[in-house]
Amino acid sequence: MANSKVAPLADRVVVKPSEEAEQMRGGLYIPDTAKEKPQQGTIVAVGPGRFEKESRVPMDVKVGDKVLYGKYSGTEVTIEGEALLILRESDILAVLN
Repeated sequence: MANSKVAPLADRVVVKPSEEAEQMRGGLYIPDTAKEKPQQGTIVAVGPGRFEKESRVPMDVKVGDKVLYGKYSGTEVTIEGEALLILRESDILAVLN
């Protein structure tokens, strides 16, 4: 999995976006470029946390958490053919139970 390949820094996390099911509307295929980006995924790597007043603030999320994030949050990267998203912990809106 990606957590052995990527080690995020500070308060950043690496998320594997959820796969969206292929959509058909009225019998028409919707190409990838027209589909909305997924806004949820699973955390595959977590940074150590940010520094605040000379002490490290631990992260509130952990590897394996399913999270919701902003539509245009983070930076998309591809590592060994796997699409991932690197974003700050503050860009995570909620943890799904």
